[in-house]
Amino acid sequence: MKNFLKKMVGAPDERDTFYPSELGDPVAMQTDWTPATSGGTTFRTHKLVESNPDQLEFRASTGLKLFYLIFLVVGVGALIAFFCIISFGGRQVNWGTLCLLGVGITFPTAGARLLYIRTAPIVFDRRRGFFWIGRKNPEHVFNKGTLKHFAELEQIHALQLISKLVVTGSQLDYSRYFSYELNLVLEDGKRINVLSQGDQDSLREDAETLAAFLDKPIWDAT
Repeated sequence: MKNFLKKMVGAPDERDTFYPSELGDPVAMQTDWTPATSGGTTFRTHKLVESNPDQLEFRASTGLKLFYLIFLVVGVGALIAFFCIISFGGRQVNWGTLCLLGVGITFPTAGARLLYIRTAPIVFDRRRGFFWIGRKNPEHVFNKGTLKHFAELEQIHALQLISKLVVTGSQLDYSRYFSYELNLVLEDGKRINVLSQGDQDSLREDAETLAAFLDKPIWDAT
């Protein structure tokens, strides 16, 4: 098993080695440079758009929406097949039809939940002075400290870009790819993950736009 894992993640990496000390910033030395989240995608999940002159927002890409809509379509198709078999096929409920019913219930539920969560707005608002992820404006939250993805813009010290190798599958059939994270580094070195996606070029471009908007540096370790 150890040899298998080494084979998956130990392939030579031709990218330059990144050293936080080269940034000349003591906060960089306090910051974690390992991935902030697990998993990732091979495609672009979000696009940065200007909602108004004082607000930038990452919005879910069409590809991400379609990815989760597949769950809904498969589930609805399974439900239709189940009711057609029972109603018109003259077949009794058995293991096969129960499996169809299970897919018809779980897939749409999971797809709808993931679609709702993963398409939540990611907002940087200079007028309010807040960053947040979610559909609820933090101004309407009594205790903002309870929010997981929230920060005052003045707390943001830098934008961090890092890469991670994602391995999926089993020993006999696996795939590997790089995914890229955009994290906010706060003044105390703590991080908040903004997003993770597979399109490195678009993420860098969006990070540059965001850095100019916030007047913060980019720490690119990709």
